[in-house]
Amino acid sequence: MDLPQFVTLVVNGLANGAILSLAALGFVLIYKATEVINFAQGQFLVIGAFMIYNAHVTWGLPWPLAILIALVFSILLGVAIERVILRPLVGEATLSVIMVTIGLAAALFALDLIIWGGTPRPGPDFMPKGRVTLPSGAVVGTNLLTAVAVAAVVFILVGLFFQKSRHGVAMRAVADDQQAAMVQGISVNRIFALSWALAAASGVIGGLLLANISNSTSTDLEAFAVLVFPVVIVGGLDSIMGTVAGGAIVGLVKSFSSFYFNKGGIDEVVPFIVLVLILLVKPYGLFGQVRIERV
Repeated sequence: MDLPQFVTLVVNGLANGAILSLAALGFVLIYKATEVINFAQGQFLVIGAFMIYNAHVTWGLPWPLAILIALVFSILLGVAIERVILRPLVGEATLSVIMVTIGLAAALFALDLIIWGGTPRPGPDFMPKGRVTLPSGAVVGTNLLTAVAVAAVVFILVGLFFQKSRHGVAMRAVADDQQAAMVQGISVNRIFALSWALAAASGVIGGLLLANISNSTSTDLEAFAVLVFPVVIVGGLDSIMGTVAGGAIVGLVKSFSSFYFNKGGIDEVVPFIVLVLILLVKPYGLFGQVRIERV
């Protein structure tokens, strides 16, 4: 493998990893605030991509307005799911909540098929489509670099939100100790809803970037969304920084395995093999908080 090919694979991997990190960010936000393992998080990515296509192509709206509509719809969907489905399950067994989110993922996927069908549609055409020659001689798509840049901006904004805003500090307090946060007058229920809203918004941004890179809006995006789970587990269930590292690792592994093992779907399995190897050394993920339970 020459240097340009290597750099191209790295850029492809980092771009895919950036999208996975955005989807995984929502997963971590929900888990930190509510301790719910949300197996339906990948569906926000798929629904976001379809909503942007619907608003931009079907309704003929300008792309900024299309993105805004998709964000609002997904946020309302996330809040509704938390309020109607998850809130009544507070205090129930963890396994029961997990099974509900798995059922929710299946229901949302079926809803995608009912509304939009299985026919692939073209991806959004308002993102840069050119190509850039890097100093190494590698030629990469501008949309790949844009995906990495957008993800970086989102994570910077999320960091500022948690450090500077009142709601961000409240979310950190709830994630650390729900009972203590309630004593301080923080509405835990409101924070729960906010975490689902932010998770939905991050999924929409990830869906937008993924549909652009793949140049397709279809239920096939679901296969990519499955990789969100290795990202979260590798990085750590409760670590936002871990989503960045996990996304980069899984994205790069997927990129290089597709190049070397693109036979019989082996490249789809390699990220999960890496996941198992990492967990053998770091059971809580690379940045996950080690929990010691005394019985």
